[in-house]
Amino acid sequence: MTSTYTSNSGIEKPGTGDQSGTWGDTVNTNMDIIDRAISGVVSLSLTGTTTTLTTTDGSLTDGMYKVLVLAGSPTGTNTITIEPNDSDKFYLVKNSSGQSAVFSQGTGANATVPNGFADIIYADGAGAGAAVASLFANSLSFGRVNLTSDTAAGDDAALGYTAAEGLILTGQGSTNDVTIKNDADQDVLEIPTGTQNVTVQGKLGVAGDTAAGDDAAIGYTAAEGLILTGQGSTSDITLKNDADVTVFTVPTGTDDILFPDSARAMFGAGSDLKIWHDGTHSHIDNDGAGALFIASDSMYITNSDRDENFILGADNGAVTLYFDSAAKLATNTGGVTVTGAVSASTVVLAATDTDTSNTGSVTIDFAAHQNFVLTMQGNVTLANPSTESVGQAGVFVFIQDGTGSRTLSLGTDYESPAGGGITLSTAANAVDVVPYFVKASGSIQLGAPQLAFS
Repeated sequence: MTSTYTSNSGIEKPGTGDQSGTWGDTVNTNMDIIDRAISGVVSLSLTGTTTTLTTTDGSLTDGMYKVLVLAGSPTGTNTITIEPNDSDKFYLVKNSSGQSAVFSQGTGANATVPNGFADIIYADGAGAGAAVASLFANSLSFGRVNLTSDTAAGDDAALGYTAAEGLILTGQGSTNDVTIKNDADQDVLEIPTGTQNVTVQGKLGVAGDTAAGDDAAIGYTAAEGLILTGQGSTSDITLKNDADVTVFTVPTGTDDILFPDSARAMFGAGSDLKIWHDGTHSHIDNDGAGALFIASDSMYITNSDRDENFILGADNGAVTLYFDSAAKLATNTGGVTVTGAVSASTVVLAATDTDTSNTGSVTIDFAAHQNFVLTMQGNVTLANPSTESVGQAGVFVFIQDGTGSRTLSLGTDYESPAGGGITLSTAANAVDVVPYFVKASGSIQLGAPQLAFS
């Protein structure tokens, strides 16, 4: 009877009555096979891009070892084919070959052990469709994993630790190097491949306050809400757009906001109001359909040092214009007060009241007009006014209507030459001119009438 062999390790099982006198050799070989299968370690030297890992029945071959240490100098990713394809295999693998190793047994799935990594793999021995799998490709549960070494560039997925950096998580993918997901398999946080950027897919919750000295921090308190702080040699905070151009900064150690030249602070849904500086001039632009309102109980427009007034406006009071900090023109209830001479490049016309229906008592509004053209349709008495201003001067023009002989009487505030009153022409449609000057409040001096203009 011929010998048979175990399916997975190739251990010889002699037939009844076989190998008389030679059992010792067979038993010794079988013991060596068992020793390799239980705890044997082999350094497997890889070359090129393919390697065959064979288990031969009854012979000591590399496929029988429990632990495979991959070495050598492969020229690229090395595919290690486990033969035969109907043997179940279980290997502990450490890859120190300098290249990734791909374990294959048939047309089923393969298991890859990257360079510098260790893995536990098993082959299912399913024949032509045999597959190789990694135990670490499935979910594993650990009470605690203690890490003692750093990660390295090119690690596909790794955890590490250094005394300076603490826990390190790294990876290498075509889209992201690191992706953190929730229990619904949704991305929560991503580090795009080859970058130092972090993409947060959902909300980023912040629960603590920031502190002085924070280099860059986001915080939150119930009173202050979201807090953004930083510490730089020029600016504590810099906000940039997607072209990496500064939008505004918070200069270091200040509570100011600094907009660069030509950057606009814009307000309104249509960006109607803009405040900006072009490097030379400062601008306030109101481009909307509405007006620009500046509201204050007191308003000052001064020089940049605030030690020289240009315009002063007071609530319920005067608006005053200044020259070299000296008041020159101020509004008042009666009009304006001018300090100094008034020069004009064109004719300055005083307001004239033309009234064609005067009869009886007539009160002149000196605050509204300087000159008065009055057509008399009956006898007229000039009643005492209350609106005259000291120094005001002008003329009255009295016109008789078509009837004529209309007379003029004066209130006590009107003073005439020698107190004799004013006698006008009596002819129909006659035109007389009487000058006046306000000497004081309640003292309006009338000049001698110039009669019968024609």
